[in-house]
Amino acid sequence: PVIFLMLWQSTPTSGSALFYFETNELGFQPEFLGRLSLVSAIASLFGTVLYDQKFKNVPQRTLFAWIAILGTVLGMTPLILVLHLNRMVGLPDQWFAIGDDVILTVLGQVAFMPVLVLGAKLCPEGVEASLYAALMSINNLSGGIGNIVGGLATKTMGVTESDFSNLPWLIFLTNISGLLPLAFLNLLPGEEEVVKESSEVVASEPEPVLSEKE
Repeated sequence: PVIFLMLWQSTPTSGSALFYFETNELGFQPEFLGRLSLVSAIASLFGTVLYDQKFKNVPQRTLFAWIAILGTVLGMTPLILVLHLNRMVGLPDQWFAIGDDVILTVLGQVAFMPVLVLGAKLCPEGVEASLYAALMSINNLSGGIGNIVGGLATKTMGVTESDFSNLPWLIFLTNISGLLPLAFLNLLPGEEEVVKESSEVVASEPEPVLSEKE
């Protein structure tokens, strides 16, 4: 699952180019961006609750497959903002940005929760904190790789802080790349394998020694 997580998180993103578009082209101010970050944090909490209530019993391979497909489709929604299609229906840029960010944040949190749950099931007793720290480190490293690859794609396509003519194509290509990890879904253990390995972990734990009273 660690290899799949790295592949999942290291796909390129267009976040940096989109940030420059929102600030330089749309004129989003720091105050609004701060509010947007607050809304994202709340949406992340909602994603955790949503996973617990609705998706925790869904097989992981099925869940990741659907999230990848939905993430690719919904990840195209910034094209509406870039092409100013939202203005055609009278929807302000800021309101659209908030709604789009909420949906993508919730989806991202639902996608990440199964990784933590799988780690908790397979983790031997006594190393829980170390495993969580390792998963977070791998997640951050993979995200950094994705940002670097996205930056190279941005430069290659000639998107700058003032030239956004190729930004729609950049958003399209980076989102399509999110489907690539689907070819490696078999790296995730099936439900039977998870149950078996969890049982082996429990069985391997030493039984507590009870002191006998004289």
